[in-house]
Amino acid sequence: MTDISRLPGDEGHNGLVVRGVSKRFGATQALDQIDLDVRPGEVVALLGENGAGKSTLSNIIAGTFPSDTGHMVWQGRPYEPKSPGDAINHGIGLIHQEMRLLPDLSVAENVFLGRLPARGGRIDRAEMNRRAEQQLRRLGLDISPTRPVRTLRVAAQQQVEIAKALTLDARLLILDEPTAALGGEETDHLFERIDALRNEGVSFVYVSHRLEEIARICDRIVVMRDGQCVATHPTAQVPVPQLVEEMVGRSIERIFPDTGAPGANEVLRVEGLTNPSFQDVSFSVREGEVFGIAGIVGAGRTELVRAIAGVDPVTSGTVAVGGRVLRLRGPRDAIEAGVALVPEDRKGQGAVLDMSIGDNVALPNLDRVARRGWLTPQRVTEVATDAINLLTVKGRASQPVRTLSGGNQQKVVIAKWLERKPKVVILDEPTRGIDVGARAAIYEVIADLARSGMAVVVVSSDLDEVLGLSHRVLVLSRGRQQGILPAEEATGVAVMRLATA
Repeated sequence: MTDISRLPGDEGHNGLVVRGVSKRFGATQALDQIDLDVRPGEVVALLGENGAGKSTLSNIIAGTFPSDTGHMVWQGRPYEPKSPGDAINHGIGLIHQEMRLLPDLSVAENVFLGRLPARGGRIDRAEMNRRAEQQLRRLGLDISPTRPVRTLRVAAQQQVEIAKALTLDARLLILDEPTAALGGEETDHLFERIDALRNEGVSFVYVSHRLEEIARICDRIVVMRDGQCVATHPTAQVPVPQLVEEMVGRSIERIFPDTGAPGANEVLRVEGLTNPSFQDVSFSVREGEVFGIAGIVGAGRTELVRAIAGVDPVTSGTVAVGGRVLRLRGPRDAIEAGVALVPEDRKGQGAVLDMSIGDNVALPNLDRVARRGWLTPQRVTEVATDAINLLTVKGRASQPVRTLSGGNQQKVVIAKWLERKPKVVILDEPTRGIDVGARAAIYEVIADLARSGMAVVVVSSDLDEVLGLSHRVLVLSRGRQQGILPAEEATGVAVMRLATA
């Protein structure tokens, strides 16, 4: 281990020092001679496209696996974690982008899993629930600590993950896309907590694809590309276009594509739709129209589109497609009527990760893919290859979906529904956890759907995304419809005024 007193550039701080770290997986050089400093009380942004090496570096710091070369120093001492538990014992914790909660346990049990408070040899559930509730409220999450995790929406589960990490009393937290499932209000609560912790000397490595957040919460920026550090900035006040260019190696401006003008014919009509999560929602969507749904997390956005897609039951109201009122007893009724839902949790609900691209595309289309009742590998490959070419998926028909980047996984989920030639496509959080380059590709897909004459409904926690894509925007607040704004009136201020009403 190198004498830390002689390491260049790390004098004068007692935080994390990473020097010359490399990692290879087979023929892939995931990391190549990475240097990183994180000082006490500092928030360092780690940026890069999917595959840049951010997760590999985070996992090495968090003890998931060792590096091939290089070394680390933590709080003035050599640091070589043998496991995530070893890293946690040293005061370093990693909050993964993909939730790792146990769905059948309660919120409190997940928060304190592996370190359940005990009294007299028995679990002290009252103390466990009290401490869990305290952390949840500090994050602005008003749910019961005894509630099973499986009953929570994705945004709430993400906050449980954050609450779990905050109870570890860590001195360095690595946050991997912590706001990917959060809305503006929930993000503000998280940032307030980060500010409070860094004032206590807690450090953060902050991984995010939401570049607009970086200037709000981070002190410095490190940009990675193809396993290397390609840029470092001593401040977080860096123009987004410059960061994007550094991340992707070329100039990409966040310009939303032209979605064309909607047609005259109405495709989807929702009248007075109501269930326990929302009340009396009414709107229509025409052919070729992108209809956005905005609101803070908890407003009922996801619940609304799930009800339209037949996933969740309604207590009153109607859904009509092409002028025909649907009898929605389940998702099959909506699918057969031409309604396709791309869910917010693509890995948990949208795709079977260990199956191939071809099998994922074939699954909801057996009645169309199978010829005379027979499903052959050749036919699956043929249909999947057409879908891959249509949406420019970077992968082969036989390739497991798990091995794809987030953007390509999302394209596969969209592709499997396009095979059914739907009339209405609903996309819930279409770019959640997807890097800036892949987002542009998803936006083009959405624009192509609209230009082809489909009715497209987009739900997103990214307000710029909703405003940039939509012809009109429906705003929900606490389950109630507050208004529908045409594109020329749908500004960030106007939407947030309604969303917080």
